[in-house]
Amino acid sequence: MNAPDRYERFVVPDGTKKVSYERDTKIVNAGSFTVEREDHTIGNILRMQLHRDPNVLFAGYKLPHPLQYKILVRVHTNSHSSPPQAYKQAIDDLDKELEYLKEAFEDEVKRAEAGNRHNQHQGY
Repeated sequence: MNAPDRYERFVVPDGTKKVSYERDTKIVNAGSFTVEREDHTIGNILRMQLHRDPNVLFAGYKLPHPLQYKILVRVHTNSHSSPPQAYKQAIDDLDKELEYLKEAFEDEVKRAEAGNRHNQHQGY
């Protein structure tokens, strides 16, 4: 079979950077990020987070080819920011949101487990 090994979809090869940036030479405050070993899941959530930034004029992503395990994220900002600043802010904000979601989930699991223990003692 010609299909690549499954691990190639997730493991970044030695010597390859997870994220690289290339400034656009024709448009001011624009550039492209290449994110290795990611797909639509990260591409879409990152694009949506970038759109929340009022300094971002454009944010989009694409997968260049189904057998290339990377996404290209294109960002264009106004003069009050730069693509690397907007990208870093989007990643930081997503990190905070996901940490909040994780804590809320863990709290709810603890609450449910405590309720189950209480119900077992009551004979339910």
